[in-house]
Amino acid sequence: MVASTHWLASGVGMRVLEAGGNAFDAAVAAGFVVSVVEPHLCGPGGDAPIIGHRASDGHTFVVCGQGTAPAGATVDAYRDLGLDLVPGTGHLAAVVPGAFGAWLDLLARYGTMTLDDVLAPAAAYARDGFPLLPSAARTIATVQDMLAAHWPTSAEVWLPGGSVPAGGARFTNPALAATFERLLAEARAAGPDRDTQIEAARRAFYEGFVAEAVDAFVRGTPVVDSSGRAHTGFLTADDLASWRATEEPTTTLRFAGRTVHKTAAWGQGPVLLQQLAVLDALGVEDLVRDTLGPRDGSSEGRADGALTELVHTVVEVAKLAFADREAWYGDVPDVPLDTLLSSAYAAERARLVGPDASDGLRPGRPDGRDPVVPEVVRRAARPVDGGAGVGEPTGSTIGLSPGDTCHVDVVDRWGNRVSATPSGGWLQSSPVVPGLGFPLPTRAQMFWLEPGLPGSLVPGRRPRTTLSPGLVLADDGTGFAFGTPGGDQQDQWTVPFLLRHLLGGLDLQAAIDAPSWHSTHVPESFYPRSHVPRGLVAESRLGSAVLDGLAARGHAVQDAGPWSLGRISAAGLRPDGFLVAAANPRGMQGYAVGR
Repeated sequence: MVASTHWLASGVGMRVLEAGGNAFDAAVAAGFVVSVVEPHLCGPGGDAPIIGHRASDGHTFVVCGQGTAPAGATVDAYRDLGLDLVPGTGHLAAVVPGAFGAWLDLLARYGTMTLDDVLAPAAAYARDGFPLLPSAARTIATVQDMLAAHWPTSAEVWLPGGSVPAGGARFTNPALAATFERLLAEARAAGPDRDTQIEAARRAFYEGFVAEAVDAFVRGTPVVDSSGRAHTGFLTADDLASWRATEEPTTTLRFAGRTVHKTAAWGQGPVLLQQLAVLDALGVEDLVRDTLGPRDGSSEGRADGALTELVHTVVEVAKLAFADREAWYGDVPDVPLDTLLSSAYAAERARLVGPDASDGLRPGRPDGRDPVVPEVVRRAARPVDGGAGVGEPTGSTIGLSPGDTCHVDVVDRWGNRVSATPSGGWLQSSPVVPGLGFPLPTRAQMFWLEPGLPGSLVPGRRPRTTLSPGLVLADDGTGFAFGTPGGDQQDQWTVPFLLRHLLGGLDLQAAIDAPSWHSTHVPESFYPRSHVPRGLVAESRLGSAVLDGLAARGHAVQDAGPWSLGRISAAGLRPDGFLVAAANPRGMQGYAVGR
C-alpha cells in the first residue's frame, strides 16, 4: 500500500510494488514523482528526511537527506551584508540539496530495483507532462511578477509563453527531464551492476554536471531575495562533493503500548515525543475517550466541555514542547534528549498546564541547565508579513492553502515500512538553476545569526528542520508509517491524529478526517519568524461552542473553516496481517492505494 500527498506518486509507488519491488523501491519512485508534480511543495534539489523499518530483522533507521550549510556561510559573512536574519529566498538561503542523495542512499542500501526503474516515471512526467495542480498555478500567479522581473531562469520554466499556466493544464519541464535523463545515461554508462549505477548517478549529481551548474549559478549570478537586494551565495561544488546522506538511529518514546519513532533533534521530530510524554503524564487517555462520542470522527454527540478541555490541554502542552525546541534543539551533540523525553521531566512540565491560555515562552531546565533562546525570540516580535515567496510560502498560517511540503508512506507485502517527508526546492523560494530545471533548497533561513545557540549558523551544520516523518511500531512488529506537510504544524496536527487512533480507537482514516487545530504562539521556523501570541487555529467542525469556550480561556482563536488543517497520510500493518493505508481528503489530492 502507498499513501501520499499526490495521486500520481501513490500510483507510481503502487506500480513498483506490483512489479515486485519493496517498500524502499516504491518510496524512492514516489518521492521522485512528487518532486515533479508538486513543484511548489518540493523539488529534486530539496531535502528529504526518511524513516524506514526493515521487517526481516526489525531494523528501524533514519536516512538523513537534510543538506548542510556551505563552508563559506558564517555568521560574520551574513552580518557583513547587513543582515540579522538569513533571507527566506534566493542564493543566501541555499544549503546542500540532500533529497537526491537520500533517495539514492535508501535505494542502494535497502531497495532491489535499478535507478532506471524508480527514476524513469518522474522523468516521463517531466518530459511528457502532467496536470498542473490548481494550487501550483495559484502559487505561480502569486510570484509571477517576481519571476518575470528578477528570476528569468524561473520564468522560463514556470511561465511558459510568458503567462501563468492554468490549473489542470498539461505542464512539462523539459530541462528537468533532460537532467534526469542525463543522470540515467551516466548511470547506465558505468556498467550493468545496480550499485555501480546508483553511485555513478550520485557522483554525476554531487561531483559532476549538476554540482558544476549549481556552483556557477550561485557564485556567479546575483539574484534578488527577500531582503529586497540581489546577492550571490556561498554554496559551491566542493560543498556538494563533501556531503553524503547518513543513516542514523531513530529517537523513540513509548506511548500507548507502542514505540513512536522520530528523527533526532536536528529535526523537530522529538517535539512530538515530548508532547506525547506530557499528555501521558496528564492522563489524557480518559479525556480523549470522553470527547470521541460516535466512532465516525465527527463532533456530533461529543461533550463540548470535554472537547474544549482536550484542545486546550493539547495546545498548552504544544507551547511548552515547542519552547523547548527553541531553546535546546539543533545539530549539536549536547541536546539533552534523554532528559527532555524522560517521565520525570514530563511530569514537571505537566504541572505548568493551567486552566487558561498561557503567554510568553517557557522552556524548561533539563539537567538544571539554563535555557537560552535567540534574541529575536526574546523580543517576541509581533507578527509581520513576510510577503510572497518566503519561508514555506504555500502553507498559510491557517492552513487554507494545500500545503508546503510533500509526504509519502509505504508498506509492502513483507511488512517493510517507509515514512518520508520530502520538501524544499520550492519554485517560489529559489530561482531555477540554468540548464537543470529545478531550484535549490532554502533551509538556511532556519539558522540563527546569533552565535552560541543550538540552531546558530555554523558551516557544515544541518539547519534545525521542521520536516518530521514518523513511525509507530508495536512489540509484535505491526504498526504504521505516518506524517504530514505543514512546517511548524507537522508535529502538532499529528498529535490529535495519534491520540484518536492510539487511545480513542478510531481507524487511521477516521483519525485523519477528524477536525484538527494547532498553536501559532511560538515563533515560526521560517523567515521572518512571525508568531501570534496565544494564537490557536482550529477547524470550524470542532463546533462553535468549543471555539467560544477556547476563546473564553484566553486563546486567540482563528476559525480556519471546516476542512483546512493538515495533510496527514499513513500506511501500515494490522495485527491480523492486513495492510492498511489512509490519505487526507483536504485539498483533494492525497491518495491511498493498495491491494
